[in-house]
Amino acid sequence: MSCSPSSGPPRSVVLDALALQIELTQTSIAQSLELPPTAGHPSVSRVRIEDQSALKMAGHRGVHLQGRFDWQLPGDRIQVDSPFDLYLEQGDQQQSWRLAQPAEPMESSALNQQWFTYPLPLA
Repeated sequence: MSCSPSSGPPRSVVLDALALQIELTQTSIAQSLELPPTAGHPSVSRVRIEDQSALKMAGHRGVHLQGRFDWQLPGDRIQVDSPFDLYLEQGDQQQSWRLAQPAEPMESSALNQQWFTYPLPLA
């Protein structure tokens, strides 16, 4: 179920979600390669949202964002410009957000999709 959202998450939530998504990916790669995890948090900047749509996620309000952003790992001098595909779930009281990642490849209907969610700091 997709429709135009009246308003998206605050910019700080999007920045935190992108940083957390990078950390989760880096941790997964390090574990796969049996390497120590990366220390510190990535920096995220210049977020450009190109598409935004609302959806229901396990009975909660969610939003799907797509676009581009710049990011840099701690201690690295190289800044990377990358596309992103981000799912966020809004809390019951509409005061908090969680990063959501599909448990399996996306189905045609997000209504039956299973999600892993990770809390984000309050905006």
